[in-house]
Amino acid sequence: MASNEYVVRTKGLIKEFTMGEETLRALNGVDLDIIRGEYISIMGPSGSGKSTLFNAIGGLDKPSSGSVFINDVDMAQLDASELAYLRCHTIGYIFQSYNLIPVMSALENVTLPTIFAGMPTDEGIERGIEMLNKVGLGHRLHHRPTELSGGQQQRVAIARSLANRPSIVLADEPTGNLDLKTGTEIIELLRELNKKEGVTIISATHDYKMVDVSDRVVWIRDGKVAKIEERADLDIKVGEIEGEH
Repeated sequence: MASNEYVVRTKGLIKEFTMGEETLRALNGVDLDIIRGEYISIMGPSGSGKSTLFNAIGGLDKPSSGSVFINDVDMAQLDASELAYLRCHTIGYIFQSYNLIPVMSALENVTLPTIFAGMPTDEGIERGIEMLNKVGLGHRLHHRPTELSGGQQQRVAIARSLANRPSIVLADEPTGNLDLKTGTEIIELLRELNKKEGVTIISATHDYKMVDVSDRVVWIRDGKVAKIEERADLDIKVGEIEGEH
């Protein structure tokens, strides 16, 4: 497969944290290729390294050694402004805690990335309304986060992640703070956006419902890729998976 069909590639990724006199190796040589337009779930027990891998792919954390390529660009070769540009224009982020600004309306939260990207105000507002309509919140444009349910806040966060039309959306435990029904709705929304917008979604998650919509699941254990399951391997009941893992 040609390299330009990969939106993300990691090569020999190692990440170490120093804690007092001890060194903890959170990632231990991760090689991973993610195809453009895929829906990938990164799964594993707490402390397995999946969040560290997520942060390395997103440029939120610098690896100790190894490489992360985004659209064939080696992130380690970028200076601070180039990295900021790539993160602003290429990657959208969704977090478990929503990370919305409380004093801003839904629309203002969604248009914030467009301001950082230098988009004209009118165009940014138009884009924000379009994205909020996509996630079913066109009627809540001017509500602040405190006036929205958890599921609605996460929908705002999803709309914000799409504001600059990124090729990659990174979702860190996007259903972690939501009840079962709302979590399922968010997962289905992400899959719908993945299919309709062609955006690559990479989710670090504990939520086994995510398996149902994933093209592949990357299982991380002890800082390494333990196995990668393809869609054909995943067509089994979620309950069976929960019983095995």
